[in-house]
Amino acid sequence: MILNIKSKLSEYDIVIEGGILSSVGDYISKMLKEKAMSVKKMFIITDETVDSLYSETVKKSLEESGFELAKYVISPGENSKNILTLAGIYSEMSDLGITRSDMIVALGGGVVGDLAGFAASTYLRGIEYIQIPTTLLAQVDSSIGGKTAIDISQGKNLVGSFYNPSLVLIDSFVLETLNTRDLTSGMAEVIKYALIKDKELYNILMSIESRSQLFERLNEIIYRCCSIKKELVEEDPFDKGQRMLLNFGHTLGHAIETHYKFRKYLHGEAVAIGMVRISELAAEKGMIDESIVKDIKNILARFGLSNKEEVENKELIKYIKNDKKRFGDKFKIVLVEEIGKGIIVDTGIDFFE
Repeated sequence: MILNIKSKLSEYDIVIEGGILSSVGDYISKMLKEKAMSVKKMFIITDETVDSLYSETVKKSLEESGFELAKYVISPGENSKNILTLAGIYSEMSDLGITRSDMIVALGGGVVGDLAGFAASTYLRGIEYIQIPTTLLAQVDSSIGGKTAIDISQGKNLVGSFYNPSLVLIDSFVLETLNTRDLTSGMAEVIKYALIKDKELYNILMSIESRSQLFERLNEIIYRCCSIKKELVEEDPFDKGQRMLLNFGHTLGHAIETHYKFRKYLHGEAVAIGMVRISELAAEKGMIDESIVKDIKNILARFGLSNKEEVENKELIKYIKNDKKRFGDKFKIVLVEEIGKGIIVDTGIDFFE
């Protein structure tokens, strides 16, 4: 399955294929030939968990295609997505003599992808990079669309850039090694797509009864999610219009993640709480129907995503005020008007208070 993204930033392909890791060298070589580019050295950024599972497969394929390799391994988890880790990446690339004719390969989940993308967008004012996402969350969301970022103490993803990869290679087979919690976290983003843009996907998800049934339809699910993101990214590459629909649940989700210093919840878990809580607030104010809240809770519970969180909104306000969808005194919030139809609404901080 191949999707081609054409935005104001650049054009690139997303390739979805089970077992593609063993052929990444061929796909990258083909892409470079089509773009009349010459790359000698690949700088792989990955984390300790992914390194132990998949680096050798990727390394073998790249070496067989004639590329020189270097590798930088970070600690897994959101706490690595900071300026100190980024500085280490810059130093290593400089020591190795990485130039603008070389390329970064992001092999990992969302943290690796965000860090590698931001490093690529800023090192030497920009070098090419490739996304090879290894978690469901990264495959359906963070590896696509060119958002790169690091976290600071005031909030998540507050420092970053828009910088597209040259290619995205998605191997659904690697998801078989994901533990239940990480897979469930990724399902929060899948459910988000269904709620804001795809009622048929919602019905598909509601029909799934087991992990094995989920994996039988995984390529189709990934493709549907990527197709929605392609549509929104091409229309709104800089996240100032309809692309903001993709932030459903994220204003509160990011605030909750930051409040707990990224230690209590995975991203998808926090977003699931955010989707429910913002919908409950909207229903209380008569902005959406209460039945929508029930439907959202039901599908999240079906995939093991709890919507319980005791921290009160007033404790999150300082993080919410730093949200990227704030424009002056106004906030852009995303609500689900009906299943498969998300809407963007202007409001103020009083909505959360």
